[in-house]
Amino acid sequence: MGLRINDTIPNLTVETDQGTVTLHDWIGDNWAILFSHPKDFTPVCTTEFGAVAQLADEWAKRGTKVMGVSVDGVADHVKWKQDIEVAGGAEPTFPIVADKDLVLSKAFDMLPSEAYLPEKATPNDTATVRVVFIIGPDKKLKLSMTYPMNVGRNFAEVLRALDALQTANGKGVATPANWNVGDDVIIPLAVSNDAAKEKYGDYTTVLPYLRKTKLPV
Repeated sequence: MGLRINDTIPNLTVETDQGTVTLHDWIGDNWAILFSHPKDFTPVCTTEFGAVAQLADEWAKRGTKVMGVSVDGVADHVKWKQDIEVAGGAEPTFPIVADKDLVLSKAFDMLPSEAYLPEKATPNDTATVRVVFIIGPDKKLKLSMTYPMNVGRNFAEVLRALDALQTANGKGVATPANWNVGDDVIIPLAVSNDAAKEKYGDYTTVLPYLRKTKLPV
């Protein structure tokens, strides 16, 4: 059975380029993002790590820790970070898991249990290790996105999704398609019209089951 939304993530102890980390302890009371990659020194992944580095201040504003995952070793990660900084123009200060034994990749259902790294492995051997996981302070999986190797991830969308998750969870609302901070939110179906009026004030009824309102302060 794979990892599903609202499942508690495995509390693995992993090696990173910044030392040994136990996932639940590392997350602490923060939100967290794990983003996985099939191999170091690959072009698309290098640009993605650079994009994450560029957003360091945005992650911090949202109380969110980020951690990369790749199936190469610590020594390769350290060298690769030099290329990431050149490509992205920002220092990648976040840790990168050295998942050489594929324990994390298998535990997070990115690879089957029988998967292994052959000698002289290529990215094609771990092509499905291309997932973004957003995890809440409760250590539960809130969202995952999987991309193929030839399509770079949109970390502006990851940031937007993080905002939506933090808003929905923190304010007891839902967010519509293409929602951004400042846009109207959706009143949950479980809230009656009378309760909605009391809690949110004015709201717009688009359909009997679709009511929009300004985000409560």
